[in-house]
This record gives sequence, structure tokens and C-alpha cells, in this order.
Amino acid sequence: MESQATKKEEKTTCVIGDRSTSDVVVRLRTQEGRDDWLYCHSEILVKNCKYFADRLSENWPTCQILDSRNCVDVYCQESDFDYHVNLIRLLYVVIDGSVDDLWHGVRNALGILQVAVELGCPQIITACVNYLEAATWEEAEEEEILKIVPRLGLQAEPVLARLQPVNQSAIVNIFVSAIRFATSSPPLSMSDLKSSTQEQLEYMITEDDDAPLLTADDNIKHEVKECVNRLFSRFNNLLIVLSCDSTEPLSNAENIHLFRSYLTDVSWICQILTKLEIMRELVEYWFDASEKIVKVLDQGSSTIEVIEIKLRAIEVTSKVLEAIGYGTVILPTSKRLQIMKLWLPFVRVTKPLIDSATFNSENATTLKIDGELWQSLESSFVSIILALPSGDQAEVLTEWLGNEYIKYPDLTEAFEVWCYRSKVARRRLSLIGDEHAMTNSI
Repeated sequence: MESQATKKEEKTTCVIGDRSTSDVVVRLRTQEGRDDWLYCHSEILVKNCKYFADRLSENWPTCQILDSRNCVDVYCQESDFDYHVNLIRLLYVVIDGSVDDLWHGVRNALGILQVAVELGCPQIITACVNYLEAATWEEAEEEEILKIVPRLGLQAEPVLARLQPVNQSAIVNIFVSAIRFATSSPPLSMSDLKSSTQEQLEYMITEDDDAPLLTADDNIKHEVKECVNRLFSRFNNLLIVLSCDSTEPLSNAENIHLFRSYLTDVSWICQILTKLEIMRELVEYWFDASEKIVKVLDQGSSTIEVIEIKLRAIEVTSKVLEAIGYGTVILPTSKRLQIMKLWLPFVRVTKPLIDSATFNSENATTLKIDGELWQSLESSFVSIILALPSGDQAEVLTEWLGNEYIKYPDLTEAFEVWCYRSKVARRRLSLIGDEHAMTNSI
């Protein structure tokens, strides 16, 4: 048996373009009229490429003679011309996996792979597939691979291994690990990693052009609830400590960081709970914690850091009140009235502070405000008020009309509806009573 070294030596004795030893001319031709001659060796071409083996065999019906040599025409597109040249050069190279720098990038390897499949060069196909399967792809290269490789048959399939759908159990496992980390309290140095994980979790369960990656069942919801409850427990422990502080609770940087971090996490978890349709977990917690939260925030100073924390608390409250106001989560009348009475005064006093702070260009980047926050919050207040008993509505509206912060939230819509309902109430209810009496008499 010939040694590998002997085989390498045998191949390297033939050099592409060496006219003194060449016995074949390969004509690369395009529709644009390009016609390049490559002086090659039939021994190399036949051994490594089915296309050339067929055309240089005795069974091929016609054999062209050019420059006293056999001639084989290869037609290609102008855009693929260089890939054909590179492939023919590679036929002269020992491709045994010991050399990795033959491909000069993903695009070049992909182009050579297409030509290798077309001409039937199994050794080069394998080498291209191995390279593409292991190489890092840019986004544009990945799209190109998705367009080309599926057309190349089973031999090129390994290239697509990283793009194949994952089984559901693997998705569930990574979701569970991610939600546990995203609701934890890692060191400050890991904040960016945690934020990135939160973004990907939200992406996993969001329906866009594609269906969500994960369909939440009871087990997933249970795991999320467990993680959320642990987050709420840690936040509640902080609230207890801060609310018992006789001095200003948000006077040091550590407390400010912790409070802001918890509010950021709670604001993010709103998106997850809404998509999983388990928003009740947050609403019930926020109802129980609101008194402590408002107490701590009311004792805070007017520094930009504390104002930012107040804004984040209002953002969470907006989502909670929206869930209550539009019936996503059903609470008893007493609880709806209580949470509204707690947050309405806080919001109306805090909004001017936030507005004033945002006028300062230096603070504008810190106080990133959703443009629809105030309108959404106002609409939620109106919806909650209009769902209260009429007497409670009157109490809330009386306080609003006599308050110096009457401008926001603007409860005019609630006032108008209350006036109309109150004015026609006797008549409407008497009609209902008459109809009821008539029904009973029949």
C-alpha cells in the first residue's frame, strides 16, 4: 500500500498551468464571452471530479482537441467564475483536514461548495461542508447559506445543523434556567448579562412574524410564578427595612441601587406575566406592597436618582392599574378603591417633579419615559373610577375638583359620565322596576 507521503508527492508533481506536462485544456466559458484556458492534467481531474472523469472517458461521444490536448468545456455564470477556478486549483491540493486556510472565508467556501456539487467533487464537498459547519457566520452569510445549501442535497445538510429546530424539552430547560437567572439578584457586574437574558426571554414568548418559541403550559407558569414570588419576597424584605428607617430611607447609594433594580425587574416581569396570562400574581403583590412603596418614596429627597425611582414605580403602577381597569384581573370593589386612592395622590404630585426634571437636558437621558405612559395611566384611573359604585365615584370626583393638581390626571370624562348616570338614574331604574312589575303580573 502506498504511504500518505507518497500520495502527496505524486500529486504535487503535477502543477496546474504547467503546459510542459499538461494533457488537458479546461475552457471556462461564460455567456458574456469570457473564455479562459487552464492547462491541467487528466490524472488529477479524473481522480477527483466526476464531471471531468465522464468527459475524458472513452464512453464520452465526442472529444475536442485543442492545442494538441484534450479539451473540456465548462460553462458557468460570470458571478461563479472565480469559484470554478478555485475549485480546479483545489483539485491539485491534498485535502485531508490538515490544512484549514484553503477557503478564504465563508462566502468563498459556499461558492466552491456549489461548484463542487455541480461538478461532482466529493472530497472537496466534504472539506467545504466541514469548514462551513465549524466556521462563524455573519448575518448576511447565514442568509446566503439558507438560500443555497438546502438545494445542494443531503451531502450538504450538516452545514445547517446549527439552524435546525430544537426539541421542546431543550427549549423548556433553557427557558427555566433563563427565568431563574433573570429574576435573581446577581452582582452589579452582571447587570448587562441579566438585561440581555431578560430581552431574550421576552423574545422567546412573543408572537411576531413567527410563532412563540415556547407555549406556556401549567408547569411553565408554575415555574415563572415561583421565580416571581422569590423576586417579590426579596423586594418586600427591602421595603420592610426601608419603611422602618426613621431617617431618609433613600439617602445612600446602595439603597437607591437596590430599589431601582427591583423596580426594573418588576417592570420587566410585567411583560412576561402579561404574555403568559398570569398578571394576577403581580397585581395582588402590588396591592399588598403599595402602601410601603409609597411611604418609602414619599420620604425620599428630590434628587434625580430618587425621581427616577418614583418614575419606575409609576410605570409599574400603570401596568397594574391597566390590568385592573380593563378587567384583565378582577379585584373586589374595596381593593380597587383602595389602590386607586393610594396611587392617585402620589401620581398627581410626582408628575410635575418628573416633568420639571426632564426639562434639564442632562436628566433627559436618565428619565427615559414612555410617551404613552401618562395617557395610559389617566385612562386606567378613569376606567377604575367609572366601575366603582356611584357614591364612591362622587367621593373621588369631589376630592379631584377641589385639588390643586386638577390638571392631571384629567378626570373630566369620568365626571361627565357620572353626571349623566346620576341625573337619569331614578328614571332608568324606575323603568326597570316597572318592567319587572309587569313581568311578574303576567
